Amino acid sequence: MKIYRVGGCVRDRLLGLPVNDIDWVVTGATATEMLALGFKSIGKDFPVFLHPESKQEYALARSERKIAPGYHGFEVSADPATTIEQDLLRRDLTINAIAEDEDGNIIDPYGGQRDIEARTLRHVSAAFIEDPVRVLRVARFAARFHRLGFTLAEDTCKLIRQMGQSGELEALVAERVWIELSRALDEADPAVFFTTLRDCDALVRLFPEIDALFGIPQTAKYHPEIDTGLHLMMALQKSAELGHDNETRFAVLMHDLGKAVTPVEILPGHNGHEARGRQLVAAFCKRWRVPKAHSTLALITTEYHTLVHRALDLRPSTLLRLMTRADSLRKPERFQKMLDACLADLRGRKNYEDAPYPQRDFLAQLAARLRDMDIAEIQQRGLDGKNLGQAIEQARLQLIKREKALFLQDPR
Repeated sequence: MKIYRVGGCVRDRLLGLPVNDIDWVVTGATATEMLALGFKSIGKDFPVFLHPESKQEYALARSERKIAPGYHGFEVSADPATTIEQDLLRRDLTINAIAEDEDGNIIDPYGGQRDIEARTLRHVSAAFIEDPVRVLRVARFAARFHRLGFTLAEDTCKLIRQMGQSGELEALVAERVWIELSRALDEADPAVFFTTLRDCDALVRLFPEIDALFGIPQTAKYHPEIDTGLHLMMALQKSAELGHDNETRFAVLMHDLGKAVTPVEILPGHNGHEARGRQLVAAFCKRWRVPKAHSTLALITTEYHTLVHRALDLRPSTLLRLMTRADSLRKPERFQKMLDACLADLRGRKNYEDAPYPQRDFLAQLAARLRDMDIAEIQQRGLDGKNLGQAIEQARLQLIKREKALFLQDPR
């Protein structure tokens, strides 16, 4: 029985990065022997155990054989005769196929250290094509290690293209796609996830609504970068730089989908793209089973982001309608996330990277004033039903008019 550190913990140590989680692989042991040593079995698809004291995960070395399409189409063998080299062979990238024994010796049969030095993401073997999730994982690693200079090996990109052409990507299940997409959004350079997929002809197969934005022109006055796909990547990257959470970054990713289906005759303008985009966002979220909080924020951002941009020019009645439909009074945190997404949208443009955005401060302040407004005096007038509603609405309109005038005098 031998125990090895494997995968990301070894890779990150070699890269000089913090090591947060340690993955262990055990060779020369059976499940019965692990249980006898006090380990607790937790594996469903293959033998994985929790250490009795550290509670870290220990997996028996295993080999895999493809027997059906998709993520679950594997026959797994955890024979105690399986070597560490055989276990590493089934992994996705060479930089993740490195092990370290208990004496600190490195086991690197597939050139992972070489590829770390060369800053290259390369598949371990041709078995890479058997698991479509690896396409998403590789793009996610490209986003994670972009700042360290890593690029995707051309032969790995060719394999991904083959997987797309073979239909293997169609076997991906929604839950796995969302897990990888969500993780990619949290990376320091999330835009690289999508550009990597696009470089390998996989974006059009997985997320055609996003791929369709590339090549769509926008009005140069508002979008000096012109290309809508480029703008979307710039906005997503800006959202990451601003430290936005996962929900907000997803809303930024979705907000301009409607521009892909703008009628050709009105280009480079995009009148009505908000309503068209809402339908596409709803379909995207349904297809990939996006969590409700993410999808709701994405939908309201898609529908109202242009109104937010024009907030300081809107009439009080339009502002009240915006605040009401975006549910700013009952959902203040979500409303703030929408405003943050709109900031990323504005600054995700050429020459606008550090542009001021008083609209966000104005609307956040206005929402707070409306929430704090005391309507007790109005309720004490004895009004009911429609009359009460109209009186409250008029009071809110007066407050909006006053707050807007004050803000324009001193926008800070």
